[in-house]
Amino acid sequence: MRLTSFTDYGLRMLMRLGSAPGQVFSTSELADEFGLSRHHLTKIMQKLARVGIVETRRGGGGGAALVRAPGEVRLGDIVRVLEDGKALVECFDTNGSCKIDGHCGLKRRLRVAEHAFLASLDQSTLADVVLPPVRGAA
Repeated sequence: MRLTSFTDYGLRMLMRLGSAPGQVFSTSELADEFGLSRHHLTKIMQKLARVGIVETRRGGGGGAALVRAPGEVRLGDIVRVLEDGKALVECFDTNGSCKIDGHCGLKRRLRVAEHAFLASLDQSTLADVVLPPVRGAA
């Protein structure tokens, strides 16, 4: 299974936030650390805030922090949130028009594999993958 860059970047951001629970990280800091677009990271933060994984603060000293302890955040749940609406294959999309639908034995097997992938990620939490603390951080 290949994750979208949206999910990849979201996981990286959460791995950093998990390295210092309670600390607020600005989008600029995260964008600089990972060499990513601030605009893109802002969209990811907003989605994570809507589902209660992070809390965002505006203005000076603003940024994002984890809402829960890293050990309480399952990796499978993060992937489900960030990959929401993105079908593994076209035939999983309700709008897809597959010419072999009803005769295909692959769709069920791919669905089983997708569930197994997420179930495997559910066995780990953010605490299992946090990054080392940033040098010089207080």
